[in-house]
Amino acid sequence: MMTLTAMFFAAFIAATLIAAQSEAVLVGMLLADSNPVWLLLLVATTGNVFGSLVNWVIGRFLQGYAVHRWFPASPGQVARARLGYAQHGWWTLLGSWLPVIGDPLVLVSGLMREPLWRVVLVVTLAKGRRYLALTCITLRFV
Repeated sequence: MMTLTAMFFAAFIAATLIAAQSEAVLVGMLLADSNPVWLLLLVATTGNVFGSLVNWVIGRFLQGYAVHRWFPASPGQVARARLGYAQHGWWTLLGSWLPVIGDPLVLVSGLMREPLWRVVLVVTLAKGRRYLALTCITLRFV
């Protein structure tokens, strides 16, 4: 039987730049019916937001290293990311729940020095809505 700790860490890891599927863990725990739905939503969202904050911190503190050859993104890629973020601003964080591009969006918000309070607020709304939608779909068809 999966625990809430497993749900938290699955969601946390899934929100970092490491590929993982917290949605499968959430659906499994919903189907097992071993915890209240609200608690599963709270734990999954919290873990996922904390994982996203790791990306924000990486972006915030790696900014000074972007000029080094070993940096994983070229100066051109960093410049394009900054330009895109400058054009669209913090609204891009509403896409933080999206696969593949969501985690880099949060990382770029760190590079752009987006205030932590705004990142937490917007990312929590975006990721919480995703888990809520998945929960509603799962429970509707069970």
